[in-house]
Amino acid sequence: MEKFPLKGTNISTSSTVVGTHPLSGDHPSYQAVGRKTVSPANEKSFINTTSLTSDDEMIDITPNNVSNPNYQYHSSSNGGGGGSREDGVGEERLGAAGSGLGGSSLHTGSDNSVRTSPTHSRFGRDFHSDHEDYVAAVSFSSTVEGVSFSGMTDNSDDIPGIGQYEDFHTIDWQRDIARDRMRHRYIVKKRQDSFWDLLKGAHDASSGWVCVLLVGLFTGCVAGVIDIGASWMTDLKFGICPQAFWLNREQCCWSSNETSFVNGNCSQWYTWSEIITSSREGFGAYIISYFFYIAWAMLFALLAASLVRMFAPYACGSGIPEIKTILSGFIIRSYLGKWTLIIKSVGLILSVSTGLSLGKEGPMVHIASCIGNILSYLFPKYGRNEAKKREIISAAAAAGVSVAFGAPIGGVLFSLEEVSYYFPLKTLWRSFFCALIAAFILRSINPFGNEHSVLFYVEYNKPWIFFELVPFIGLGIIGGVIATLFIKANLWWCRFRKFSKLGQYPVTEVLVVTFITAVIAYPNHYTRMNTSELIYLLFSQCGISNRDYLCDYNRNFTDVNSAIEIAAAGPGVYKAIWLLTLALVMKLVMTIFTFGMKVPCGLFIPSLALGAIMGRIVGIGMEQLAYHYPKIWIFSGECSTGDDCITPGLYAMVGAAAVLGGVTRMTVSLVVIMFELTGGVRYIVPLMAAAMASKWVGDALGRQGIYDAHIALNGYPFLDSKDEFQHTTLAADVMQPKRNETLSVITQDSMTVDDIETLLKETEHNGYPVVVSKENQYLVGFVLRRDLNLAIANARRMIDGIAGQSLVIFTSAQPVQNLGPSPLKLKKILDMAPITVTDQTPMETVVDMFRKLGLRQTLVTHNGRLLGVITKKDVLRHVKQMDNEDPNTVLFN
Repeated sequence: MEKFPLKGTNISTSSTVVGTHPLSGDHPSYQAVGRKTVSPANEKSFINTTSLTSDDEMIDITPNNVSNPNYQYHSSSNGGGGGSREDGVGEERLGAAGSGLGGSSLHTGSDNSVRTSPTHSRFGRDFHSDHEDYVAAVSFSSTVEGVSFSGMTDNSDDIPGIGQYEDFHTIDWQRDIARDRMRHRYIVKKRQDSFWDLLKGAHDASSGWVCVLLVGLFTGCVAGVIDIGASWMTDLKFGICPQAFWLNREQCCWSSNETSFVNGNCSQWYTWSEIITSSREGFGAYIISYFFYIAWAMLFALLAASLVRMFAPYACGSGIPEIKTILSGFIIRSYLGKWTLIIKSVGLILSVSTGLSLGKEGPMVHIASCIGNILSYLFPKYGRNEAKKREIISAAAAAGVSVAFGAPIGGVLFSLEEVSYYFPLKTLWRSFFCALIAAFILRSINPFGNEHSVLFYVEYNKPWIFFELVPFIGLGIIGGVIATLFIKANLWWCRFRKFSKLGQYPVTEVLVVTFITAVIAYPNHYTRMNTSELIYLLFSQCGISNRDYLCDYNRNFTDVNSAIEIAAAGPGVYKAIWLLTLALVMKLVMTIFTFGMKVPCGLFIPSLALGAIMGRIVGIGMEQLAYHYPKIWIFSGECSTGDDCITPGLYAMVGAAAVLGGVTRMTVSLVVIMFELTGGVRYIVPLMAAAMASKWVGDALGRQGIYDAHIALNGYPFLDSKDEFQHTTLAADVMQPKRNETLSVITQDSMTVDDIETLLKETEHNGYPVVVSKENQYLVGFVLRRDLNLAIANARRMIDGIAGQSLVIFTSAQPVQNLGPSPLKLKKILDMAPITVTDQTPMETVVDMFRKLGLRQTLVTHNGRLLGVITKKDVLRHVKQMDNEDPNTVLFN
């Protein structure tokens, strides 16, 4: 591979460079850059730059103190080369003497003028934009001082697999971001060379937008299919359209000329009782309809649970807790794979159709994230870089909420507030674009068959009165209490399921819960209907054509041109209140047992339904209070004219926001989703008041929302950026190993291949610090276990002369020639700038570093000497220990 002279250097036409394998012992180091005589057999190219007359005018790359084994890092005697990076984002720094990175100044051979050294990256030396005379005609896979720019092109990695991560491991955000910066700088530099390079640069710059465009298109299409399929299969439990069996009940009745339908049925739509007994009414017809309702629900549940168990175990549940964990930097292989996407989509249609107390909104986020993950592999920039891939998944999560609710802006805010861990500004723009495309595609498909793209469009024409803020805040308080009861009960049940024999029979559990739900739900008109229809009914105003019990008011409709005046509630309204109260209890209990089962199940729609029922009951109470006492001061003016001044549907909307906010602890995104969901923009203030009250009450009664609680229950390594660490411990209290214990390290040039393989067998650490020597434990760098295994296996396979007694070298210095086997140089896999802290660093600072920088581990030093390592798992265990919780619940590496 070619070596690169520094600015102003000269390599004459007779000067060439050795082209050997980067892992071989003969691979040239920086000391060899200025040599004039190289074997002609290894000649590959000639490099001509600005002519200089003597070697004295070339920068001497050889260190001032060759005897110092840490010469790459410092010029002082303490060797503290592992200082922590202040910026935390892998930004390259000039290696000036006395800086945090301890880089030394480099001098010319004859004159005493000082020249700055080339910039450093975490993996050896990097190009700098000022060094215009660097040779740019190097392939992406070129190695500089044995360090490859891994992950840049299809054949970029000399060692396959380097830079990837094992399952259930945490990614190194700083490493991945640094790799992407190196790749981006190289592409920008190459754009000037040729038109083809310019095109490649343009493709690289636009690949993010193209990727989120595709994610939006596919997400919108999949959401349309799911909506249509779920609507058809839900109606299949009640009957069928003989003329066209693929139509649901609403579409079947579009061809009918009737102006009114009995119980929503038209003559074109045949119930199961009508098909079997030719009768829609009567006890026998009721029993047959009841039986078919239960039978279809059981069949759908059996199919959904069986598909999940056999083909994609990760397709169960909501998926949002796992998406949050993945976006925080955790690897869960196959969770966002193609089988999970297929089974989750099909299973979601089936599980929604069962009539279980669940929704499709959370699973839609999971489905969209699967699409984002799969499509990211079309663009190596994202597919091969885990940190960059999470930008696409964040945008996909926004698209998932966008198509679930028809709320693109709310989806972007949901991704920002609730799901994403790392959300730079460009990800915000791409998420907005992705959500917009997805919503547009869904609107084009129009699965709801109306002119509105929102799920529960309402038309309230009355403004709310100031005093109503009191019941709105009351609804927020009640919503927070209901949400806390639900979270605690659901966690208790999920914990019981997890640690008992019940967890061994997931399909049986699904069938039992489905059977009980269907048996209880059918007799009640409000629990029998689709939950989305129930919410829409509760949000709606009572009009002339509305025949539901909720609208049984003693009103005079003789003058159709006059406003619908406020009226006394009839017997149907009181019956509806009792049925709704029973529905509230039933849905709350059944949602507790349903959420977390081994079928795709979301929580948004059940939460909205619980809140809407509660809010509608309170709204009817306020409405009747205004009717019977219109002269009291709180209603004077607005309600004394006889017109409607209280809108019960508005209370249902506010109550829905209150319960959903209490369950998920969302605030800003919740309010935006709610007014996008309903079109009620003028009711933002009531929604905000209820959402804040609900969050305050929920936080007072229980710290965590449902998603964070399930993350903790499953033991995922998630450091919530919203929590505060308020203890006074130090890094020395948390680091591994403890004092007086042995630290597993690798020396930079005195261990053999056998020694390292023995260390790998005897320990299970995911990485090892590299030090100068066992006696002189000054830090050189950090190497990952996976990279070591891959590099050694690759060297044994590809390089002749590598044996168990071969020295493993992590430096650039040429080893002393001996008669032994060839040494193995592995500096290319060494992280030369690991983030470090001292043993006296407060853990509050360490925890903040792990949260905000997305660290995988940090090394602990004292006066430059290595003491130990703190991993993310250690931090999580320490936080739990300080909070008097069981630290062993952190299950994954």
